Amino acid sequence: MKTSQNFTAVFEKVNDGFVAYIEEMPGVNTQGDNLEEARSNLMEALEMVISVRREIAEENLNGKNVIIEPIRFVA
Repeated sequence: MKTSQNFTAVFEKVNDGFVAYIEEMPGVNTQGDNLEEARSNLMEALEMVISVRREIAEENLNGKNVIIEPIRFVA
């Protein structure tokens, strides 16, 4: 199930380019030689972290009687 969500990306200029992270998602961080590369790398890191967390959740719920549904959060 794919949903659209908004996150806050933070890009910090450093000597060798940019470091980047998502404020709302611990563990989603990366770097890039320039802003464009940092943005691209950050999207890839976010996709990977969400994918792995979903896999882990599915494994932990395997065989359990649960209800899974999308939830919309507006901040």
